[in-house]
Order: sequence, then C-alpha cells, then structure tokens
Amino acid sequence: MDYGKAGNSKPAKAAPKHKEHNAKGTEQNPFGGRATKAELLAKMKAMAEAKKKD
Repeated sequence: MDYGKAGNSKPAKAAPKHKEHNAKGTEQNPFGGRATKAELLAKMKAMAEAKKKD
C-alpha cells in the first residue's frame, strides 16, 4: 500500500500564515517608494541635531 497517497493533501510549507500590514506593494509601503540618499542624509542630520539639543 502506498501510504503517501492516503488522506488529504498537505498545505504548502513555505506559505506565510498571514499577511503583514506593511508588506511591499500595499498602500502603506508601495513599490518604488524608496527615499533618495539625499533625503536619508537630511533626515539623519536632523535626528543628530535633535539629539544634540537634548
């Protein structure tokens, strides 16, 4: 008897159990929504200045 053919099929093992709220391609995190290097640098400088003032 071929026991591998008995019963229901098994679910995919690599499938995620749920969707993330900030997954790529969603409204919160659209594709191509990356910040430029200049924007990131400006943000880092602003955060450093705010940290210095504290």
